Amino acid sequence: MERFLGRHPKKIDAKGRVSIPAPFRAVLGRDGFEGLFCVRALWEPAVEAGGNALIAQIDAAVSGYDGFSPEHLHLAATLMGAGDTLSIDGEGRIVVPDWIREAAGITDEIVFVGLGQKFQFWAPEAFKAFEAKARAAAAELLARGREARV
Repeated sequence: MERFLGRHPKKIDAKGRVSIPAPFRAVLGRDGFEGLFCVRALWEPAVEAGGNALIAQIDAAVSGYDGFSPEHLHLAATLMGAGDTLSIDGEGRIVVPDWIREAAGITDEIVFVGLGQKFQFWAPEAFKAFEAKARAAAAELLARGREARV
């Protein structure tokens, strides 16, 4: 299975464009999704991005609720309705829209962070702070899992 892996810092050019990392472009190309689907992350100052695999994750989350329930409405409006499909130009670049800049606090630099079936956009300093918390939380999760198996 194709995966988005690694951390890739990039500069945003004067026209507001940034090049999607080549390994991420390769995964997107094989995925077959036209463009790049983006939606604001729910718990962190970041933006989720991807193709068909991300859409499938969203579909799975939303389809767990009756189509006329408030829960379905809230999830669908947040994860589908508030998302946006960005065009990727012939050189593998996207224009970073204002809503992404605002959601993630991005100015002239961006960090692409691979999360397997999706990736995220972060402002570099925000990701640095998050990464420290995430490492501590991951270590704790792994330790608890190890204890449960013993």
